Amino acid sequence: MKWPLLLLCAAVTVLSSCSSKKSNALVVGMELDFPPFETIDDAGRPAGMSVDLAEALGRSLGRPVRIENIPFVGLIPALKAGRIDLILSSMTDTPQRRESIAFSDPYFNIGLALLVGKNSPIQSAADLDQPGRTLVVRQGTTSETWARAHLRQARILAIEKESAAVLEVLQGRADAFMYDQVAIWQNWKRHSDQTRALLEPVQRESLAIGLRKDDTTLREQVNAFLKEYRAAGGFEKLGDKYLEEQKAAFKERGIPFYF
Repeated sequence: MKWPLLLLCAAVTVLSSCSSKKSNALVVGMELDFPPFETIDDAGRPAGMSVDLAEALGRSLGRPVRIENIPFVGLIPALKAGRIDLILSSMTDTPQRRESIAFSDPYFNIGLALLVGKNSPIQSAADLDQPGRTLVVRQGTTSETWARAHLRQARILAIEKESAAVLEVLQGRADAFMYDQVAIWQNWKRHSDQTRALLEPVQRESLAIGLRKDDTTLREQVNAFLKEYRAAGGFEKLGDKYLEEQKAAFKERGIPFYF
């Protein structure tokens, strides 16, 4: 049975763009489960800051963009296997990840923070490093790496989904949830009657675009695009569009938060 092209595209993956010239498409891997960076809108289309950035990159390269929605832990394997051309999914550039893939220049600076119960005695990550404490983290993220390296006495619970990790705190099964500052702030806003957000960064990090180590040409093109996009005010516009409230809240608390 021959399917119409548009139906086939919709069946295969969530697409930002569909083109008959598949070989020319820039295939971008991201997990569409992290608003406002990567998500799916009410019409079922990829949306968010990373999607806008990917589409701007595609226009700069003169290539249509196809977005593959992949669980975060599967992004690096998909890149190494050649299923995608790059990763643009709020991924932190770390020495551990650099052992298997390359990264672009950084495009966003952020830090790890904590979500704790409203009446919890926890005031910092140091308070978690004792027997009987439980910290929940997202599996495969830098929060898990940091926690396992620095919190020797606490129980570290690694969960795939952000919503499930937050639920552990809400239901009192975990003392804290460690994740990036934007996500912690958003979850505190949703559950301000039950939680507190400790936004002072436990560790500062930089988000970057992941690429295959041998794809030096694409890496050079991506870095040139990021430089031009920044100079043209593109990142400031993204921040105003997607993170205006967060930027104001972090500024009020005196916490660095910037592209």
